[in-house]
Amino acid sequence: MEIQRKIIHCDCDSFYASIEMRDNPDLVDKAIAVGGSPERRGVIATCNYEARKFGIHSAMASATARKRCPHLIIVKPDMEKYRWVSQQIHKIFETYTALIEPLSLDEAYLDVTECKKYRGSATLIAEAIRAEVQEKIRITISAGIAPNKFLAKIASDWNKPNGQFIILPEEVDDFVALLPVNKLHGVGNVTTSKMKRLGIQTCNDLRKLSSSQLQKYFGSFGQTLHQLSLGIDQRAVQTQRIRKSVSVENTYAIDLPTLKNCLEELPDLRQQLAKRMEKLNGDYAIHKQFIKIKFHDFVQTTVEMLSKTSCMENYKKLCTEGFSRRSKPVRLLGLGVRIVPKEKTNEPTGNQLTLTLED
Repeated sequence: MEIQRKIIHCDCDSFYASIEMRDNPDLVDKAIAVGGSPERRGVIATCNYEARKFGIHSAMASATARKRCPHLIIVKPDMEKYRWVSQQIHKIFETYTALIEPLSLDEAYLDVTECKKYRGSATLIAEAIRAEVQEKIRITISAGIAPNKFLAKIASDWNKPNGQFIILPEEVDDFVALLPVNKLHGVGNVTTSKMKRLGIQTCNDLRKLSSSQLQKYFGSFGQTLHQLSLGIDQRAVQTQRIRKSVSVENTYAIDLPTLKNCLEELPDLRQQLAKRMEKLNGDYAIHKQFIKIKFHDFVQTTVEMLSKTSCMENYKKLCTEGFSRRSKPVRLLGLGVRIVPKEKTNEPTGNQLTLTLED
């Protein structure tokens, strides 16, 4: 008989902002955000719940955030400090299980199936972790408890901030049936709009479609949708995080008005990318190159090319193709590579160019 997994998804509440409020009590109960300067076209990385009342959210332009909330305090990010706090939190996780899959500095999956503490109760383990983080780190953390990663991640967002939510195995079917499709992993705005046109709003609606219909409408993603609509997710917690891409990007204080201006920025971006790729220690292989362009009106386009290198000539081709999509001034330019672990490099190569508007 297969053992029923007990997965906890831990997610810190407004992580960067919480640390700043912890270290500067004068910021408590004020609308604060962590991000770049409005004067230099900075972007909000995160904000506290006071700021969210004004409609401020991550990835919003700092200038827009300041317009929505004139008294917003914007703090410059201190990534070294945030990384240190993240390491402290992970040391707490390690006292409960060795099966930890970090997703970012502020969230992780924990498989506590074999944990003997608190009589093996995942609910009590999550409560204990949250209490220990609050006592030792002095920030709050929310948790979701479920039989798999897909549902645990959804559950952690259910009672935010500083709360937890559990989905018991016998509750999975009913819970997922009523779940809006935009909660499913991999379903973005474009797919949600397509589903809406097809009359699909909940997972119960998805269940009414056959596998062949799902494949017709959504391609290879259709099989994944079928599994998720039933609450099925067989993914194990991966203790070694597998990176899928490495990238860098710059938001420019003044728009880049022409393709020539964009091309002139590529050498500097590629140099930044090379420094980041040094940290991979040769454990990964490149299988795609990509360029990301955000135009002055915030429309964003990504262009990809199958490739085994980070060739500058390819980036020039990708940038030219992407810019021609709208031929308007550019506020953000980024470049990167899609990567796979070296043992999984049996991928086709070539110069096929793929242009997609991001979902």
